[in-house]
Amino acid sequence: MSETSATPAYPVGLRLAGRRVVMVGGGTVAQRRLPALLTAGADVTVVAPEVTPSVEAMVAGGEITWERRAWRPGDLADAWYALAATDDPEVNAAIVAEAESRRVWCVRTDDADEGTAWTPATGRSDGITVAVLTSGAQGAAGRDPRRSAAVRDAIVARLGDGTLVAEQRGPRTAGVALVGGGPGDPDLITVRGRRLLAQADVVVADRLGPRDLLDELPPHVEVIDAAKIPYGRAMAQEAINAVLVEHAKAGRSVVRLKGGDPFVFGRGMEEAEQLAAEGVQVTVVPGISSSISVPGAVGIPVTHRGVAHEFTVVSGHVAPDDPRSLVDWPALARLRGTLVLLMAVENLGAIAAALCEHGRADDTPVAIIQEGTMATERRVDATLATAAERAAAEEVRPPAVVVIGDVVSVRQLG
Repeated sequence: MSETSATPAYPVGLRLAGRRVVMVGGGTVAQRRLPALLTAGADVTVVAPEVTPSVEAMVAGGEITWERRAWRPGDLADAWYALAATDDPEVNAAIVAEAESRRVWCVRTDDADEGTAWTPATGRSDGITVAVLTSGAQGAAGRDPRRSAAVRDAIVARLGDGTLVAEQRGPRTAGVALVGGGPGDPDLITVRGRRLLAQADVVVADRLGPRDLLDELPPHVEVIDAAKIPYGRAMAQEAINAVLVEHAKAGRSVVRLKGGDPFVFGRGMEEAEQLAAEGVQVTVVPGISSSISVPGAVGIPVTHRGVAHEFTVVSGHVAPDDPRSLVDWPALARLRGTLVLLMAVENLGAIAAALCEHGRADDTPVAIIQEGTMATERRVDATLATAAERAAAEEVRPPAVVVIGDVVSVRQLG
């Protein structure tokens, strides 16, 4: 291990689909590494007394198994791959020792030279995965994660549109970029958003952002979890604002990575106003809204000639009979176009009932798309009369986009 750290690593692609992977630790390192493992189809178990909100959301969504306790010998039984990611060096060393005895490849995140595997700087473009490892002693010509990330970014950019090069990673500018990350697929973030992410010193990330991109960040980048688990614990908006201001005023380049578009139900304007009031430079990078992209990804056009000449995007996080509601549901029921509901899973029954009560036909087609554009995307079709029942029967969970209208029945592509 440490005595052979200058020896180049042998590159290989692990096929982890359906195979047991153990992540010991539930902090920001786990938050960054887990999405790529899930994309690879791994059967992941996290062993940790506590986890970040984003990791907890993966547990709630059934994507991973959580052993809510400290690591103990034997946890790597039947594992194919392991990651020692606790904040205790002695525990990490013990995990690596067990992995060595069981012939399990193991990454040690606090001291890479003491692990038996290294995590490369990884990027994807058009079905090609690029993984870059630099080897040798630490230093300018050695195994430098920043250098690996710069090389990775240059290759991925050339595979994409050829307009970016590694030098665009700097210089960094202090301030905050509110970046819309799109609906979830990392390929759907804008070129500018990806460039700013590559230049960041700090990334404050939402749960619904393109989480796979976090695994591409160099180790020196601080990732702060601002996840808002639906109906669960949340980092108060005031605390998020304070974190953004604090890091920007300390001279760091900060990216506030959001799902969809920053100004579509994303509280982006609240953050921009607070930052401006504090004298912090703010850059707003629009993103692809899930209200359009998710229906499109499953072949539903929100408008279509002869079918719908308008579409309306509505937040469903407040029920129609809730005094806090700002939505004119009777007026929406009279519209002939498409309704797109975001954050509406919990209130879908009440919303459907209100629309039917005020004139929308109960046989109006409805499509519910869960985790649109992601590998776990699925679509449930229903009508206004059956939507809530179908969603419950199919155990639909947030995030999901609900499309109401005749466009749902437009002939599918392919």
